[in-house]
Amino acid sequence: MTQGLMRRGTSWSTTVAMMALASTVAIAPVVAAPTAQKELDQVPMVTIPAGAFLMGNPEHKGRADEWPQRSVYLDEFAIDQVEVTNERYLSFVATTGHRSPPNPYGTGPLSSVKGIDQLPVVQTTWYDAKAYCSWAKKRLPTEAEWEKAARGTDGRLFPWGHEPATSKRANFDREWDEENTLHPVGSLPGGDSPYGVKDMSGNAREWVQDWYDPEYYQHAPDRNPQGPDRKGVVRSIRGGSWHSPTSDITTTARGRGGFALQTHGTGFRCARSLEGQAQQK
Repeated sequence: MTQGLMRRGTSWSTTVAMMALASTVAIAPVVAAPTAQKELDQVPMVTIPAGAFLMGNPEHKGRADEWPQRSVYLDEFAIDQVEVTNERYLSFVATTGHRSPPNPYGTGPLSSVKGIDQLPVVQTTWYDAKAYCSWAKKRLPTEAEWEKAARGTDGRLFPWGHEPATSKRANFDREWDEENTLHPVGSLPGGDSPYGVKDMSGNAREWVQDWYDPEYYQHAPDRNPQGPDRKGVVRSIRGGSWHSPTSDITTTARGRGGFALQTHGTGFRCARSLEGQAQQK
């Protein structure tokens, strides 16, 4: 292609047009469709390129556990484009015999409820989320990975930018309305992150890998942070839910919950290390 661009007969306008097309292709979200023969979890994953991004908030902006803002470098990784759905989770339950989550929509088993296949699974504990991701030969994302996938490299407040949250961008600040509460995954494209990852604000909060420490950002490594080393009973949760106020669905807001926490607003998505990396904690 380079030789063709430099040929004597090629016009400057043609060169500019081809360069613009190349630039457009380069910044488009990289979505790798799963291979049917190899993937147990049939969901597209988005590749997040290696590099630095701004994590957290400057002091006196947001909450104290988001301070200070710092540049964090992450290796390349992949993350599920959407949250794990009831359909996918119940397939895991049927395959492995893992316990089914409680039914938040009424009596009877979750599998008996109609029309919820594409809603995000909720009422899962951190252990449930970890078990699912392990079965799918994936893992939970770290807090840093989750935040980069949500906000990109330009320090945006929400996945879509700095514009205010609306019902066309996120499912949030609502009361419980049975099967009408949660939205089908990926149904609000106006809320997509710069990489094309969906539903990272509202709908279901998401378990991540890290232990929760309100002061962790003050001394965390600036390259592939894995969360605090100290053990405990509280893990981090990100993204906010259908019930969360605007302040809880920003890309920097940090939630937390004990291992056994089960709520009708908490779900998860999985991630995967690339290029032979092994991040597990």
